[in-house]
Amino acid sequence: MDVGTAMARLVIITGMSGAGKTIAVQSLEDLGFFCVDNLPPVLIPKFAELIEQSNGKIGKVALVIDLRGREFFTALSESLAYVKEHYTIGYEILFLDATDGVLVQRYKESRRMHPLAAEGLPLEGIKLERRLLEDLKGWATQVIDTSSLKPAQLKERIIARFTNSDVSKISVNVISFGFKYGIPIDADLIYDVRFLPNPHYIDHLRPNTGQDAEVYEYVMKWPETQTFLTKLLDMLQFLIPLYHKEGKSQVVIGIGCTGGKHRSVAIAEYLGRILGSSDTELVRVSHRDSERDRS
Repeated sequence: MDVGTAMARLVIITGMSGAGKTIAVQSLEDLGFFCVDNLPPVLIPKFAELIEQSNGKIGKVALVIDLRGREFFTALSESLAYVKEHYTIGYEILFLDATDGVLVQRYKESRRMHPLAAEGLPLEGIKLERRLLEDLKGWATQVIDTSSLKPAQLKERIIARFTNSDVSKISVNVISFGFKYGIPIDADLIYDVRFLPNPHYIDHLRPNTGQDAEVYEYVMKWPETQTFLTKLLDMLQFLIPLYHKEGKSQVVIGIGCTGGKHRSVAIAEYLGRILGSSDTELVRVSHRDSERDRS
């Protein structure tokens, strides 16, 4: 295998209509990817052949696949199996998702019809599309929930992910959140830390977040916190290498408390520091809901 082939990347972008595939492909285009929008799945092996025969001249290709029926899903499955069997290049599947409510709102704002909504009601098309894509989402090497992301934030996430040239490492995203705002739909693992003592009931701690030293130390000082972290790290250090072995390029770990401001933030910060010291993982920590009540 020559150097050009070894470094080749084939990224398949798919997911829910309205979840941000256009922004994703534009972001990869900015990174130098050769991009093709709305490609029939049966043509994927042709692009794999093109990459392999280019001797490194075409090293980065992104294909946007919109599934509009079960026959397209079958064609995609067969095409990916063919690529895996006949070519040395690997492929990644980037799946973009968002909650039904957010997708409905985006269709209302754009005044577009959902491609699968025969009667013009976006929610019906969204539910049908979600069923059609259920299996494909399970195949994805990366799932991004764009519900709370602005276009610039989604672009930043994609650029951060695909400018990483070290494919020997797995990307670990630790996200703190509040259960009252909903569970992150792109999380692979969810851990509930609402059993820990809550800084919300300490008057001088309430305005701050788990990133502030005083709140962080309050959350960490309890014996149950330390026992939980010991058991959680033991599980994660067992699971993450297995995800990588199965071809996952990233793992999303959700840490939730009631409001996503104190306990979950402190635990996520701790996990970020410990997991970030690994030589085999690239760790990113984000706090989805920590600033929601600042206004």
